[in-house]
Amino acid sequence: MSKPRTRIQEKNSRSILDAALEVFSQHGFRGATLDQIADLAGLSKPNLLYYFPSKEAVHTELLRQLLDTWLDPLRTMDQGGDPLTEIMAYVHRKLELSRDYPRESRLFANEMLQGAPRLRETIENDLRQLVEEKSAVLLGWMETGRITRMPPAHLIFSIWALTQHYADFDVQVRAVLGPGHDPFAEADAFLTLLFTRLLNPA
Repeated sequence: MSKPRTRIQEKNSRSILDAALEVFSQHGFRGATLDQIADLAGLSKPNLLYYFPSKEAVHTELLRQLLDTWLDPLRTMDQGGDPLTEIMAYVHRKLELSRDYPRESRLFANEMLQGAPRLRETIENDLRQLVEEKSAVLLGWMETGRITRMPPAHLIFSIWALTQHYADFDVQVRAVLGPGHDPFAEADAFLTLLFTRLLNPA
């Protein structure tokens, strides 16, 4: 059993991951180096290697933590709640994550575009299991006529696509809308209208 980390070790580990997020976001996995990460974290490279044995290990830990953050709102979808309220709460939370964690969203998107070399096992097991579990909840609501019938997994995919777009394509969104627009406030209003009408069985 490993010893719990000291406060200094926790602080250094967090500094490394914060620095790595910035470096990977700017340069991608291939362009990033351990020297850049150590520099930004204010540590020596040997000190960094005490915490993470390789660049891949740092990247994998970042992605693991990110995936947990990204999936928490889906995990909290409550089968016993009002369907529209539960689904819209998920949409709003996903949009908030895109607004508050744009670098993390782009890091995850890049991993998917590269074929998920560091997350393949997780998405084929844990993620698939979670989507199947929540798809069953959605299907139950559909079968009782509480929301419109549609392929439940694709409903989840559409929520991912329509919310994460605002982080992954932030430059494009702001360029097209121009000054004086709040993309996330406008997106929130639009997605509320879109999903409320889509899901209303009437």
